[in-house]
Amino acid sequence: MLIAEELLLLLLDDESGSVSAHRDVGRAYVRPVLGGALLAELALGGNIQIGEAGLLRSGKVTLTNAPYPADPLLVDAAATIAEAPRSAGELVNRLGKDAFEMLARRLVDRGILERREDKVLWFFPRTRWPALDSSYERELRLRLAASFDDGAVVEPRIGTLIALLHAIGKAHHLAPMEPGEASRRAKRIAEGNWAAKAVRDTIDALISALIADVALMAANTANH
Repeated sequence: MLIAEELLLLLLDDESGSVSAHRDVGRAYVRPVLGGALLAELALGGNIQIGEAGLLRSGKVTLTNAPYPADPLLVDAAATIAEAPRSAGELVNRLGKDAFEMLARRLVDRGILERREDKVLWFFPRTRWPALDSSYERELRLRLAASFDDGAVVEPRIGTLIALLHAIGKAHHLAPMEPGEASRRAKRIAEGNWAAKAVRDTIDALISALIADVALMAANTANH
């Protein structure tokens, strides 16, 4: 399963089938964070690198010579990166544009989610994705929670998930402890050495782009 699929499972409420709103930007944060998850998957596979940012330019994401991943969504993401030089900030939104629907449909096909169509106030159509089989998510949450223990060895994929969730202020839900302490531990994990330096540098850059994007959303929301 892709990191982006696991991330979507963690963001969706099992019963309502909806994503909870961010206190500052509503649900708009879902698009860039899923795009960031696709980029992070390519980074872990050694498929992308980010150039250094200068005073007059931002670092651009480029493909490496590593073999393309087999997953169709990652193949499409790699093709988008190959089209033109773009920053991580541009790509998290571009790759995340249709990611929610595509990832949710894949999880339906696996029997993990159920698609439900209804209407709000008898008029406005709505699609929800409640859990059909929660066993995978339960196991994932156990692995995530175990990573918060003192001295735990953090796997690269788990570290990436925690870093992404920490970037959007959702990591404190991952461990059965006081939220402030959970956030501090999530921050420590997000900044840890659970991947090779080149991979960490790339993930750090895209996480920074994600944080900046969500902060910009919050500023725009506050000004309207």
